[in-house]
Amino acid sequence: MEKETVRNMMTEFWKEHSKFATVEEMMLDSNAQELTQHELPEILSLLPSLAASDVLELGAGIGRFTRHLIGKARHVTAVDFMEKFVEKNKKDNSHLGNAEFIQADVTKLDFPKNSLDVVFSNWLLMYLSDEELKSLAEKFLMWLRPGGYLFFRESCFHQSGDCKRDFNPTHYRSPAYYNHLMSSLLLDESDQTEKKYYGFDMVLNKTVQTYVKMKNNQNQLCWLMQKVRRDAVQQHQGGFSTFQEFLDNQQYTRRGILRYEKMFGSGYVSTGGFNTTKEFVDMLNLTAGQKVLDVGCGIGGGDFYMAKTFGVEVLGMDLSSNMVDIAMERAMKEKLPLVQFEVSDATKRRFPDAAFDVVYSRDTILHIRDKLDLFRKFYSWLKPGGKLLISDYCCGEKPWSPAFQDYVNQRGYILYTPQRYGQFLSEVGFSNVRAEDRTEQFIQVIKAELQRAEEMKEEFIQEFSQEDYDAVVNGWTEKLQRCETGDQRWGLFYATKE
Repeated sequence: MEKETVRNMMTEFWKEHSKFATVEEMMLDSNAQELTQHELPEILSLLPSLAASDVLELGAGIGRFTRHLIGKARHVTAVDFMEKFVEKNKKDNSHLGNAEFIQADVTKLDFPKNSLDVVFSNWLLMYLSDEELKSLAEKFLMWLRPGGYLFFRESCFHQSGDCKRDFNPTHYRSPAYYNHLMSSLLLDESDQTEKKYYGFDMVLNKTVQTYVKMKNNQNQLCWLMQKVRRDAVQQHQGGFSTFQEFLDNQQYTRRGILRYEKMFGSGYVSTGGFNTTKEFVDMLNLTAGQKVLDVGCGIGGGDFYMAKTFGVEVLGMDLSSNMVDIAMERAMKEKLPLVQFEVSDATKRRFPDAAFDVVYSRDTILHIRDKLDLFRKFYSWLKPGGKLLISDYCCGEKPWSPAFQDYVNQRGYILYTPQRYGQFLSEVGFSNVRAEDRTEQFIQVIKAELQRAEEMKEEFIQEFSQEDYDAVVNGWTEKLQRCETGDQRWGLFYATKE
């Protein structure tokens, strides 16, 4: 379809749904007032600090978010493509001061390079063609200052509102489409003295919980991404442009995750599966109503166990979108409102102080370089009396064998001895720190899993392939050898916040 024809269809669609400039028209939902009451604070809580920020709000509509952005930012430019919406927004919010109201087609907008701190977009990108979306995403990267943020929220897969539509030109894309598009962008800002490239890193991607709770609808998703410096081609992690791409395309492909699950047991992709999960979770003495943050939640087995057994609320976060996709698929089947999942980067994620009773993590932090900074975040996120429990890959004292060094380099792991790991926790303020070398338990678990693999060999090969079976068994055998030579260790860490 011709580009002008598409734009005309979108114009006609919104002319039809902007006659009275109401929130019901803008949200295409008869229940818009009640939805807004719950959704608006949820969305605003996900934004970075807007203090002293220049914010561009696209698809601003009648100003549902504009007035709140104006109250927090240095300056807000609110743009919408429908005249009646812009007039209503200006009438209601221009007296608040630091804002400009523009009627424009976003595909024709332009702003100076590096002139914005935040681009905020709510239900806009789904009204653009694939070509228009890619062009606008490139502009976002160009308009934002280094370190700036892009927030956008879209309906995926199908419509959400109950408004009658004679025709509907909306593009209900998959979350994976947006993830791939945004993570693949690369902006060249090199000058005569220096090569400089920028891209978007994921901070979070999650469902809008208001729609889950009020409509049992999982198709409302939002993203927060940050403009970061990037090499044109990363030399580590197999040449992938982001760590998330490395995880999803090499370390944890969907097929690879399901192979791991076959070894660890249904719902689990961490050492020992259910048995070690039960052992470690029981150490926490959980009680109903507590809030747990699971960093590196995998496919959610531990989160379902905690919620079902103890009645706690669990937020599972993982940077692998493949892991979270599987977890969310199962959460929908389980119908467990106590469990939420999000794709997010723990090193960039923000939570209020004292938000959780427990921070829990299984074999994940080996991927994170600045462990001290992460542990400081954990400490601030925990309530007084809160508990921290981590299991993680560790290492023996150096020098390591060349084979182990190659393995660590290839995976991009950052490993410390169990003792040093425990010292990090003490340094950031944790009390009652227990740093246990559980390598012997790790060895016994690996042997048991290899034995189980042998017993289900035919079933495994039938479900996957001989090549998959050999890859898993060889991987487990090499892991066992690394532990028996003393290069690789496995640690369990427990601490409290006084």
